[in-house]
Amino acid sequence: MEATLRWVLITAIAPVAWGANYYVTHAFLPAGTPLYGAAVRALPAGLLLLAVRRQRPRGSWWWKAAVLGVLNMGGFFALVYVAAQLLPTSTASTIMAASPVAMMLIAWALLAERPGPLPLLGAAAGIGGVCLMLLTGTVSADIRGVLASVAALLMSSLGYILTKRWGAGTDVLASTSWQLIAGGLLLLPLAAVVEGAPPALDGPALLGFGYVTVVATALAFAAWFAGLRHLPAATVGLVGLLNPVTGVLLGTVIAGEPLTLRQICGLGLVLAGILLGRPVTRRRAAGARPACAKAA
Repeated sequence: MEATLRWVLITAIAPVAWGANYYVTHAFLPAGTPLYGAAVRALPAGLLLLAVRRQRPRGSWWWKAAVLGVLNMGGFFALVYVAAQLLPTSTASTIMAASPVAMMLIAWALLAERPGPLPLLGAAAGIGGVCLMLLTGTVSADIRGVLASVAALLMSSLGYILTKRWGAGTDVLASTSWQLIAGGLLLLPLAAVVEGAPPALDGPALLGFGYVTVVATALAFAAWFAGLRHLPAATVGLVGLLNPVTGVLLGTVIAGEPLTLRQICGLGLVLAGILLGRPVTRRRAAGARPACAKAA
């Protein structure tokens, strides 16, 4: 039980860090350069982790790192960057709240992790809570941003499950660094062709990229992939719902936005959904066997 709680808390570092990412991107980073924004986010973070864990890919990990680099990093970062520039944080976060369901279904297909009734109920409660927190019916949505969010959701969900499937026997920090470097290297030439010269960065933009690179990328993805290594995909997906929760709380603390009763109820539903997704059945079953053996 203690080990499971520890890995849940480690995994939670990622969505909490990502919860501020939409705000930082929208407020401080230059608009109109999603490919450069994604490359600058991925490549320095990958090099930082590689400096910490000096291991190179071997064998099939050369092509696996490239595939995961596109799914989890390069393509995903570019799409999130576009969504953050075109959509309000509430809309983008609400769309991404469907990721636990996508991860459960893909894990069922690729890992034979059949979602139980409690994780499914937790996903429904969590998505309902996010909608209750964020959807007010007064914000219009740019269809381009919606499509970018949906594509990012599907791409990352597949990438996360493939990372879990392929990650056995590899160091988490090393494999994360390979993915980030591969994604960044694939994005740089594409950004030069499509977007031309890199954007000029002022002081706030440099600080914003510092947060995005070190905290919301290097630290967050290392924690996220470590959680995927030790927890069911359904549990990890539900922990990811802390992303919009963090966004709402940051809006209250930093921007002075009021926290309404409706949002408080939504927060409660999200937290209830995360608790429902804990792998409690296995713990009870493991604890019941010795008692049965003793009785026999």
